Formats: sequence, C-alpha cells, structure tokens
Amino acid sequence: MRILYIHQYFKTPKEGGAIRSWYIASAMANAGHDIQLVTAHNENKYIVKNIDGINVHYLPVNYKNSYGFFRRLLSFLKFAHRAYYFSRKIPSIDFAYISSTPLTVGLVALKLFQKNHIRYVFEVRDLWPEAPIKMGIIQNPILKYVSRYLEKKVYQKANKLVALSPGIEQYIKGFRIKVPVHLCPNMSDCNFFSIELPEDKLLIDQFGLKRKFIISYFGSIGRSNALDYLLNIALISAKEDCDIVFFIIGDGAMKKKLVKRSIASGLNNIHFIDHLNKFELKKYLSITDATYISFANYSVLENNSPNKFFDSLASGKLVISNTGGWIRELIENYSCGFYYHPEEPQMFIDQIKPFLKDQNLVMKAKKNARELALKRFERQKLTMELFNFLEI
Repeated sequence: MRILYIHQYFKTPKEGGAIRSWYIASAMANAGHDIQLVTAHNENKYIVKNIDGINVHYLPVNYKNSYGFFRRLLSFLKFAHRAYYFSRKIPSIDFAYISSTPLTVGLVALKLFQKNHIRYVFEVRDLWPEAPIKMGIIQNPILKYVSRYLEKKVYQKANKLVALSPGIEQYIKGFRIKVPVHLCPNMSDCNFFSIELPEDKLLIDQFGLKRKFIISYFGSIGRSNALDYLLNIALISAKEDCDIVFFIIGDGAMKKKLVKRSIASGLNNIHFIDHLNKFELKKYLSITDATYISFANYSVLENNSPNKFFDSLASGKLVISNTGGWIRELIENYSCGFYYHPEEPQMFIDQIKPFLKDQNLVMKAKKNARELALKRFERQKLTMELFNFLEI
C-alpha cells in the first residue's frame, strides 16, 4: 500500500525527542508499504530523504517551542497549507495517516478527503484545543468555537481514529460519532533501552556524582511541563542535605527562566543539559536512578501520553510523577515509583527518603518498571495491534 503519513514534528532517533512517528512509519516500511511522510524543518527549501525506508519530505516551515502562541499558530497554518498542496500531488495514495498535534493538520485531512477523496486515519496525541482552553492559553471565544468545530469535524470525517491514552479515547467517544477508535499509547523500545546499561563513568566523574542519587527530567521545557515544581524540590533537598542531584535535559520556552531562578537560588544540585538525541540520552539514563514526569496542575493534562514515561519504563527506572490520571495509576498499580502532589514538595522528599536509604527498594521498582514496559507497552506489540486495527 502507498500510505501518506503527515506529522509536522517528525523526528528520528538521531535527532531525539518524540519519535513515535518514526517507530510507526519505519514499521510500515519494513512491512513492505510505500511510505510518503510529509513533515517540516527549519530550512529555507524543500528536501526529500529516504530514512529507514521512509520517503521523508521536509517542507520549509519554521517552528520553535519558544515561539509565542500566535507565532506558533501561524507556523501551524503555514504547514497545513503547504502540506495539503504538496500531498495532493502524490499519486495513488491508499490512505493517509495524519498525526496531531497541532490540530491544524486536521485541515489537511479534511481537504484531502473532500477534494481528493482520500480516506484518513487521525491520530490524537493530545487534547487540543481542550488543553490550551482549560489552561487559559486560548481565551478568544471565536477561536474557541472555531477550534472546537474543527476538532469535531476532523473526528467525524475520519475513517478511523487512534487515541494515545485511555482519557483521550473516552473523550473522543464522548462525541458519539460512528468512527472506530483504537487505543495505542506511546511505546517502550525495549530493544534500544535496557535496564542493564553500564554506567557512563565519564559523566559520573564530570559531574562528581559518586554516591549521589540521580533524578533526571528529559523532554520539552514548556509552560505545560511546569518544571518550577522540580526546582522547589531541589531547594528543599539542598536544605535537608539529601544526596540527590537533578538533571533537566531538553529545551523550550521556559528554560531560560528556570536557569535564571536556579542561579538566583544558589542551587548547586541541579544541572541543565541541552537537547539530546536518543543515543546521547541513553548515556544519561545509564547514570540515572529515577526519572521525573512533570505537568502543570490541570486535570486535562492527566490524559497525556508522555514519551519520557515509556522510555523510563524501558530503561528500568524508578518513575516519579506529579500528575494524576492513568500515569499515576500505572505507577502505583505496578509499584514502579510514586506520585506526589506538585504543590507539596515536602511530600516528594518524604516519599523519596526510603529509596535513598534502601537500594533494594530502588532495584525492585526498577525491575517492576521494566516488566511493565514489556507487558503493556513494548514497541513491536503495540505496532502489530495498530496494524491489525488499520488492516494493513
């Protein structure tokens, strides 16, 4: 089959970040399908590359996480416009697999369906526009109406829908539309990541980490990630002389503010590391005892399916989350970490202390995390379930 795959933020393991689309598209290509993937890059010209059997078409549309809301929206609309006019020229498409966010890629889906009679599968990664509305980012009543109308229309006209979390699945079903919905969370790459990675001795020496308990956050550093919560923890940890070192790995709109606050607070137990690809990230995970999952304190964000969680499970890490919902339930049901309320940093300190004192507790949680990855979120398993749903 010739499958048109559209995702504005397509990344590979060599680039790092969220690589779900690479997992799915490369698996499609390995299964013998012709994959034409349309994405964007911050260059000034169109480029096409064959990456792991995927024909990747890079359209020139600038985007940075640090952009303000309206500049980001302009980038989204620009990509939707260019992606449609490029995609409609690709002949003999059997169906389109279109991945949000942003929701504006739904405009591409609708136009391909209405103008070119191409059926599409729409993948819902986040609750957009519901999340930015609930967070107060979208306040204009006209923009609220238009974005919610677009969302419903995209769902109604889809051939099939893919949801990345149970909460997203239930939210979609609340529209009462007669479109099949499949739950396919983000994936744990249990072949790439391992619980038995040898520690990177150079990093241990570079940062003076001997006999330290290391907690790492990796991913976007944006408003919705609310990493001020982690700095609050680092402050109390320093006051109570806990042997904890924190790493914040990544980039985003809030990073400069966090670094400035860290310096002003005199914190020497926290390190900021620039964005890493998956191979570089694996080195830092080799020295990490626990990973930190962070979101702003809005119930709508409890429906997210954070990549960092599934990479953490595959790596066999103690997982700490300040968000409730299904991620909290998994952590607690499988005893692979703990939840604490984001606005109660002392609650974090109280819960981490038993792990600081007893390495056996840490090892048990790590083992449980890896077993959860293998049982529920293993990459090949979820990919095959998705292909069965897509009938490819």
